[in-house]
Amino acid sequence: MFYDIRGEGEKVQVMSDPRSYAAGEDAFYEIHRTLRRGDVVGITGHPGKSKKGELSIFPTDMKLLSPCLHMLPVGGHHGGITNQETRYRQRYLDLIVNADVRNTFVIRSKVINYIRKYLNERHFMEVETPMMNMIPGGAVARPFVTYHNDLSMNLYMRIAPELYLKQLVVGGLDRVYEIGRQFRNEGIDLTHNPEFTTCEFYQAYADYNDLMDMTEEMLSNMVKEVTGSHTIKYAPKPGAEEVEIDFSGPYPRISMIEGIEEHIKEKLPSFDDPKIETKLKAILDKHQLECAPPLTAARMLDTMVGEFLESNIVHPTFITEHPEIMSPLAKSHRSKKGLTERFELFVAGRELANAYTELNDPVIQYQRFLEQAQQGSAGDDEAMVTDTSFVTALEHGLPPTGGWGLGVDRLTMFLSNKSNIKEVLLFPAMKPNEQDMASMAAINQQAPPTPGVGSSAPASAPQSNFPASGSSLIESGSFKGVDAGTEKGLKQLSVALAKMPFLGGKQPSADDRAAFEAVEKVSGAARAFYPNLKSWADTCGMFSGEIRASWSDKATKKEIPKASKPAKVNALAPKPASAPKPAPKIPFPAS
Repeated sequence: MFYDIRGEGEKVQVMSDPRSYAAGEDAFYEIHRTLRRGDVVGITGHPGKSKKGELSIFPTDMKLLSPCLHMLPVGGHHGGITNQETRYRQRYLDLIVNADVRNTFVIRSKVINYIRKYLNERHFMEVETPMMNMIPGGAVARPFVTYHNDLSMNLYMRIAPELYLKQLVVGGLDRVYEIGRQFRNEGIDLTHNPEFTTCEFYQAYADYNDLMDMTEEMLSNMVKEVTGSHTIKYAPKPGAEEVEIDFSGPYPRISMIEGIEEHIKEKLPSFDDPKIETKLKAILDKHQLECAPPLTAARMLDTMVGEFLESNIVHPTFITEHPEIMSPLAKSHRSKKGLTERFELFVAGRELANAYTELNDPVIQYQRFLEQAQQGSAGDDEAMVTDTSFVTALEHGLPPTGGWGLGVDRLTMFLSNKSNIKEVLLFPAMKPNEQDMASMAAINQQAPPTPGVGSSAPASAPQSNFPASGSSLIESGSFKGVDAGTEKGLKQLSVALAKMPFLGGKQPSADDRAAFEAVEKVSGAARAFYPNLKSWADTCGMFSGEIRASWSDKATKKEIPKASKPAKVNALAPKPASAPKPAPKIPFPAS
């Protein structure tokens, strides 16, 4: 009897003969009547070679350890599973039948291990940061929302670990990195999955030039170690012709704005031009390019980069010096006004890494957050959210730092020659099938809806009996006389907050200050009764009383000072030890 047994990615032949079977012929025939393809077996015997010279096992005893109750498809070149839906949903079956699938995930493991080895050898410390955040910061992306029952509040699955890692550098951990999952509530396509793996590292006293050198060194040596060569072949799309990509370096460096101008044969408008958006739209129309709304300057520039630069890149290439309006966390360029010290690495038209010299001025960072908030108010759902706790950390002093991020999934795609990100994820996100829908329906019938998350009722609608709370009158402003301690009063405030982040509109006002002073005295259970009101109260509570006292009805966009003005206030001149650093008194906008 001949069998092929597989383990650890290897195949060995079994040659079983009743004459050498220790338990005799009856036991020999009994075990072989029992075994089926896919069964897990235990074999005792000795190695040898067949007449054809093939390495084989000659068993003296065989045991069925675990039966396979399904008929497996035949693997190898003449069979296997070809249906993608089945392969991704039943990855265990894919791994059993299609031997080459295992190699893809071996490559993925080697990529992660190499990154770890490279950074550890350079004295980086691996850390872990929270995956559930009160503020979805550190990147420009739409987050997933979950609900914490005990805290009665929404939390956001992290879209990037950046802000936490930089706080660790502030705390004196000069070289830190994290390899982990990120979650972004965005589209699913050949290069995007809602959850994905990145590596981010931060190094004090380094800038973007240092990081470009490190990127070249890391990737060049990694590709050589994993594949055996600096050159790989890669098909950018399913069925497309393979291209040869050389990772040996050095990699070309293209300044973003200069590269666009060279392609369109004209100068782009100045970044402080009040008509920049109109002029950029005219350039898009001229070249018949479409940009998804809202048509902000950042979005239109990104469209041009994708069309004129990214699509023409095959070998690893750095696109550098992004505009400030596209890089809210990057440091301004030391010699080029309006640009930042940032780069993105592209390979075969796809982004692989992103890095920059970190912005470490708290006043300018706060101003950048304000600008992002204004973009969010204009309808940009990918604008970055203001994180005042991060600004506070910067006020304690972030040394000159370089930050770097790389997509592990995409790098694995290149090194395994896969054009679909699902091929390099063991369990990729899939649309629910009938079985999934039935399971979800059963779970939803057992569990009550979570307030404000996935509920069919409006966020402001009561979910249960209103908890008792003492009287708390609002003493001034448009809501003077409203009792925030009653269901009627809180509902009135909740309705006012249904379409605006603050009672005063897009920015906090004296109405918000007066209402918060009353709502603050109300029980947490009463506030949690209206989730959008609770979210507003939580936001107001993040500010000190001194800052809330500065809120007035006169707060408008025009009153937001330019970064240069508060920068003068935040001078580096020595101050008496007893005098605390004053916080920038800038009206906080919608976020």
